[in-house]
Amino acid sequence: MDTPLPESLRFILGRRSIRAFVPGEVSDAQVLQLLQAAMAAPSAVARDPWRFVVIRRRPTMEALAQLLSNGDMLKSAALAIVVCGDIEAAHDRQLSYLLQDCSAAIENLLLAAHGLGLGACWLGVHPREERTRKTRELLGLPEAILPVACLAIGLPAETKPPRTRYQPAAVHYETW
Repeated sequence: MDTPLPESLRFILGRRSIRAFVPGEVSDAQVLQLLQAAMAAPSAVARDPWRFVVIRRRPTMEALAQLLSNGDMLKSAALAIVVCGDIEAAHDRQLSYLLQDCSAAIENLLLAAHGLGLGACWLGVHPREERTRKTRELLGLPEAILPVACLAIGLPAETKPPRTRYQPAAVHYETW
């Protein structure tokens, strides 16, 4: 039998990938709140290598939808946030730290969107070279800036029940 979860943890289980959006805007204030939450994420040695490109222009959204497989939801999303990392700012200039830091910021973004009543979906960019190159070209990113992921964000057109994918067989205690 499942152990009842406190409301704070049920909130996390309620965050689901939303791939359908209704027309409507995400306010500038909400975007600022999303970015503040993203930048509250932990970062190796507090280097904060994350960088964000907020996209609202429809032609850019359409272009992103074309270059990211399974990115059709970008066509109806209110905006996209491309989460990038600056390798020059990453701890020891290590790609692994950059990816960990950006992933923590992405999860904060997803949870913040859920908390604001918005829908969001994470689309991977890195490590696929073609996606990385085309995203870099589309957004005019400098060489030191690596696009890690793109988040489609908007007013949700679907609701999904909370869930967990907990698997006891994936957990080991003390040793393997």
